[in-house]
Amino acid sequence: MLFGLDGVELGLIIVFLTLFGAILSGFPVAFALAGAGVISFGIIALLDGGGLLVHQAIDTSSEAYRELTATGVRPDAISVFRYPELPRMEVPLFPEGWEQALDRNLGFIVNRINERVLAGQSIETLLAVLMFVMMGITLERSRIADDLLTTMARVFGPLPGGLAVSIVVVGAFLAASTGIVGATVVTMGLLALPTMLKNGYSPELATGVISASGTLGQIIPPSIVIVLLGTLAGDIYSTAQENRAQLAGCTDALTYLGKPAVVSVGTLFQAAMLPGILLALLYAGYAFGYALLNPKKAPAVALSSGEGGQISTRGEKLTWFLGVPLVLVVALVAAVEGGVIGAQNVTAPTYTAGPPQASLRTNVGEECQAAMIELHGQRAWDRAVAQQEDIIAGAYEPARPLTDEERAEARAALVANAAPIGTGIGMTALLFAIAFAIARGVAPMAPPLRLVVGGAGIVLLLIADAALAPPAMGPASRTLLFAIPLLMMLWGMAGAVRMMATSEILRVVFPPLVLIVAVLGSILGGITNPTPAAALGAAGAIMLAAYRRLREQGQSGGVVIWATGAIVLMLLTGINFDLRIGLAEVGFSNWLAFLIALAAFLFAMFGLFYSCWVLLRGRILGPVVRETAKVTSMVFTILIGSQVLNLVIISFGGEHYIQDFLRSFDNEWTVFLLVMLVLFLLGFVLDFLEIIYIVVPIVGPVIYGGTLEPAWVTIMIAVNLQTSFLTPPFGFALFYLRGVAPPSVTTGHIYRGVAPFVLIQVGALVLLALFPGVVTIVPSLLGH
Repeated sequence: MLFGLDGVELGLIIVFLTLFGAILSGFPVAFALAGAGVISFGIIALLDGGGLLVHQAIDTSSEAYRELTATGVRPDAISVFRYPELPRMEVPLFPEGWEQALDRNLGFIVNRINERVLAGQSIETLLAVLMFVMMGITLERSRIADDLLTTMARVFGPLPGGLAVSIVVVGAFLAASTGIVGATVVTMGLLALPTMLKNGYSPELATGVISASGTLGQIIPPSIVIVLLGTLAGDIYSTAQENRAQLAGCTDALTYLGKPAVVSVGTLFQAAMLPGILLALLYAGYAFGYALLNPKKAPAVALSSGEGGQISTRGEKLTWFLGVPLVLVVALVAAVEGGVIGAQNVTAPTYTAGPPQASLRTNVGEECQAAMIELHGQRAWDRAVAQQEDIIAGAYEPARPLTDEERAEARAALVANAAPIGTGIGMTALLFAIAFAIARGVAPMAPPLRLVVGGAGIVLLLIADAALAPPAMGPASRTLLFAIPLLMMLWGMAGAVRMMATSEILRVVFPPLVLIVAVLGSILGGITNPTPAAALGAAGAIMLAAYRRLREQGQSGGVVIWATGAIVLMLLTGINFDLRIGLAEVGFSNWLAFLIALAAFLFAMFGLFYSCWVLLRGRILGPVVRETAKVTSMVFTILIGSQVLNLVIISFGGEHYIQDFLRSFDNEWTVFLLVMLVLFLLGFVLDFLEIIYIVVPIVGPVIYGGTLEPAWVTIMIAVNLQTSFLTPPFGFALFYLRGVAPPSVTTGHIYRGVAPFVLIQVGALVLLALFPGVVTIVPSLLGH
């Protein structure tokens, strides 16, 4: 053996040295990855052909090996790490020659590119990357980030450390709207760092808070890191759990686990919400505490408010901005808990319920049964056995079609148990009422007629739904009944919007906030998956940027406003009416609703194209499209290059060798901590894309193949990568900031400033490890 190392170990060293050399050479990373794969394969093939690389494999023909397998140990669980005393034999890295390995790699490359880049199941989710990138770049190029920073600085500036807190708030905003770390750090470095230094802020605090806040895009949805990790983690987790089930003697993961082995990008977005908010709060809390202890290094700054409109007293602000909205939310929750507001579904089933399924499959072999009892516990197994025995004994009536009388009775029962007010009506009333309250707080001296009329419309809407609209009422009749209250509410909302527009804070924060809520709400609420939500975000960003451009030029943005209203009308029509006109019988109301939805769709598309023309004329759309194409092309090229490098590692057994090493540890927590440490160190020299597509596929089958919650594992990886991006001396965020910082800010300032935030990140990782419910509680709540 060369240098006393196994041939596979030398092969791995050659691959990673070649990779680091290619990255440091200055070539674009996307091409360096594929080039490193080709060069390292050539070097390994040359050394293997010369007999210099020899793998010490276990001799499967030895008596000791046969005795071990005779005891019940599965062959795929035997490795040189777990059983080092077994006899070995020398074999070349490429048993069938490097030519055969090359031919196999080429075939695998074509298949993998087809699966993961061109036409595989994950391509639809990967399309979300393109549209989230366009959404972020559009918002950045339209200078919305500038307004956010200026406005938040005016809000928080008078507080100790207020400018630093405003940076955290804007960082969270930009993270939720862009998901691009480099762009956020550079944008805030250019806009905020000079202002903070000019107002007497310590260079350490200023650079630290900008670097840390800029990396929130790694974790706060819609994070591109989570999109890419999710597309990969879903496949790895499913395959790993299938292998785990077969090792346990079961036929599949569904039998062994009792639930599907699935993790989606939408679930990961839900899981990332609380950790992202937690990190933002910890950053802001540190900045505020630092200012209290060092007031001269983070002074309060009273910037000009720039507020128009009327001046509200503190009591009025507390009443209308906090008190009334809080009372309204509490009232809604109480109404839901009391059954006044709730579901109004009166669609009767066509079949009886039939026998239930047992909580676990019990028709399994002895080996699988023992493994399932070990996993789920004896009590869960006995309960499933009892359920299965009841089903076999005929304790439940088999499913059968309901008669007309039974369906009528079931429908009558649903009508009788339905809530007086529907959930949609209740939420609509709440949102309008909060908007009216905020408008009143912004302009307390304005004529209240519109707000009074709008409030009366809310009351009429609730009364009409509770007293005049039984749950069985058709959508057409319900729409006509609600027409007058809704028109009153819309008339009041028009006045409320004009009042809120006099507040610079609302004028700047509200539009991007609505866009973020629409995108994330549709994903987190389970309404749609990330790809359509990303399309909504990209279109919304384009229309928002166009409206801003028109207003800057003194032109009317009415077309954009009406197009936005058309989108809302289209969605509401689709929710309340059956738009399937291909059915055998389609009523007049459904035909009319279809035509209204079609007209709204066409006008919305006209508004989108008009917005594109406005941005194209303003020389904004061209750079946005070019930058989006550049970033997206980089992502997909890195994906292809990483597949080449990954397949080279697989070809000489490197992936299997690493996985055997990790599986040799009996404690999966030890394995997970070791993997996290490796990912942390690799984060110094590799971007998150390379780590996701090179390292995670190698270690993923081990860390996703145990009992750890897959969503928790994925979020821990994302936060870990975020930590390495901040850690001196190689953190990527530090280099982004160094590139735009003024000469007075030294690298030492950046390193010292970011150190406390690295400790915060490490503390957050420990917190998530000790309390995994922070990650899993939101998916659990929204899933039910």
